[in-house]
Amino acid sequence: MIDLHCHILPAVDDGAARLQASLAMSEQAIEQGITHLLCTPHHNNGRYENDKQSIIAAVHHLQSVLDAHHLPLTLLEGQEVHVTGELLTLLNQDELLFTDLTDTYLLLEFPTMDVPAYSESLFFELRTLGKVPVIVHPERNTMFREDPNRLIPFLEMGCLAQLTAPSIVGIFGKQIQKTAHEMVTHNLVQMVASDAHGVTKRRFYLKEAYEIIEQEWGKEKVLQMQQVARDLVNGDEVSYPSYTEVKKKKFGLF
Repeated sequence: MIDLHCHILPAVDDGAARLQASLAMSEQAIEQGITHLLCTPHHNNGRYENDKQSIIAAVHHLQSVLDAHHLPLTLLEGQEVHVTGELLTLLNQDELLFTDLTDTYLLLEFPTMDVPAYSESLFFELRTLGKVPVIVHPERNTMFREDPNRLIPFLEMGCLAQLTAPSIVGIFGKQIQKTAHEMVTHNLVQMVASDAHGVTKRRFYLKEAYEIIEQEWGKEKVLQMQQVARDLVNGDEVSYPSYTEVKKKKFGLF
């Protein structure tokens, strides 16, 4: 099993605070059935700066520690990049890490309460450069939660969206769980990842998420999402069922 989004690197962001926490997270990931894990610390969010070269070094070091402890987990380099107007500059300066070695798929995080007005034009520019923006945890964004169909303009231009496992499990509350359910039902998200930050409050829940998805949408949906995860790591083209619009409920007397 591949986990595309995890804050396991020690002392770089709000994830694992120290090496022992990283080891504990690794053990829990293995218990979940995860074999490959993308290390995606926050970058460019106003609080944390984790550039490409520092992440590569940190992943190499942590992998050597896991190997020394005989923990069968393969770590891969990545980033969770905050969306700002400086994104193209960071790209041109070779500061960004993609999910794949061909530099195609990029994990991007919107502000929690907003989708900046320039986002569509920015993402279109990325698409013209051959990059595929992957919008992480849209179900937790206020704007997308109010109207999941706001994802459609991004999907129409070839972007993707990643659901967070705890959301579908219900860890973030019923409203976010409801939005997550709608997004899976309408194929507005194409993959699920843990966004794990530790082993207690914000742990993996990836195994549980896949179990729920299989129960509600069938094994085929699980296989589709797991294939997308492989595609993102390998840099392959993604094939996924077409999205549909979420129909808004009409209120009236009749």
